[in-house]
Order: sequence, then C-alpha cells, then structure tokens
Amino acid sequence: MTTMTHDLFGPATLAEREILGEGAVLLRGWALPAVQPLLHALDEVTRAAPLRHMLTPRGFRMSVGMTNCGDLGWVADRRGYRYTAHDPLSGRPWPRLPPTFRTLATDAAAEAGFEAFFPDACLVNRYLPGSKLSLHQDKNERDFAQPIVSVSLGLPAIFLFGGLERSDPTRRIRVAHGDVVVWGGSARLRYHGVAPLEEGVHEAVGPFRVNLTLRCAGGASSQAAGK
Repeated sequence: MTTMTHDLFGPATLAEREILGEGAVLLRGWALPAVQPLLHALDEVTRAAPLRHMLTPRGFRMSVGMTNCGDLGWVADRRGYRYTAHDPLSGRPWPRLPPTFRTLATDAAAEAGFEAFFPDACLVNRYLPGSKLSLHQDKNERDFAQPIVSVSLGLPAIFLFGGLERSDPTRRIRVAHGDVVVWGGSARLRYHGVAPLEEGVHEAVGPFRVNLTLRCAGGASSQAAGK
C-alpha cells in the first residue's frame, strides 16, 4: 500500500455539522483551532501515564494503545472492564484532565445540544496502521444522561456507528483531523467502533491517529458538580 501524507485539513467552520441520528452530531473541524494546545497537553498526559496495550478479560491484547486522564481512568484486564482512580502501572492517580480537553468537550457538547456537560474522564486511544476497535457500548459510566464527546486527531479513520443492538446496521463515517463526534440522549448506548486504520503520515501528528473520548464517569469532580 502506498503511504500518503495527509496535510492539515483545510479551513473548517463551526457550521459544518452532520446529524448522525437523534442525539448524535458530527462537528467537522470543531477542534482545529485548539489543535496545538491539545497536542501539547496530550504530550504531558502521556509522559505521566504512558500509552499501553491493555488485555481483554479473555486475555487478548488490544491493538490500540491507551491511557487516561481525569478523576477516573478506564481500564481492561482479566478482571473485566471498569474505571479506576489510579493508574495500575504506577499506582498513582491518573494525570489531571487538561483544561483544554474539558473546555473543548463542554463547548462541543453544548453545540450538539447537551448543556452543562462536565467530563471527569478522558480515554486516550492511539491507532497505528491496522489498529481497530470492535463494536462496543460505553456502559461503564454511572450517568448515562451525560453524552460522549470523541475528538479525532491525526490520520483519518472510519468511525463505525451502529444501533442499540450489536446486530443493528452500522454506518461508516469518515472522521478527519479536528472532527468531533458527540452522542447522548437516546443515542448514548449506541454501538460504535473504528475500522482498521489505513497507512499514512499526518503532518501535525505523525503516522497514527489519536482519539480523545471524554465522558462523565462519576468521579469526584462530577459528584462535586452535582452530576
């Protein structure tokens, strides 16, 4: 396969939105004005809590590199899927959620119709060529009334967006550098995933894709805010 170089995706306006269904919106280019602060904050997060390949409860190694920041972090191992307050590798609390992450997520959620979103957890996924994420639901959080905010950085990918049952038809949606997908309400538990990433090199990020998934998982900050 020929490796292509993807430049920074051209000018995007905040008006470029695509309705994916009731409660689900794709905001194209929403994160572009904040890319450099996001990448800087991401570097600090991954230095404090390095990316790692987690194991599923059945012992399979995930192809996606993962880490977390916020009050809680999502982890997977032989004991199952869950949120923890501490990084299992270091025993220390996860890095604090960067203000740039929180501001972007709350603004995007409001633009999608979800006011007063207060994320307390961010799962960071790094996809190398060939990496994928199988269809799944985000259902380890305490409060399903809060939306999910997913930020794409780097190489483009195919976001798989299904229904409330795993067997429901799945829509294939191309997401690019700076795109943000928000889903909540009746769409909150829809199955979703990512198709195998194609080879490439992104000018700002490199030969991979990074996804920031912000959630209200039920940590101390969200409880203090009355969530």
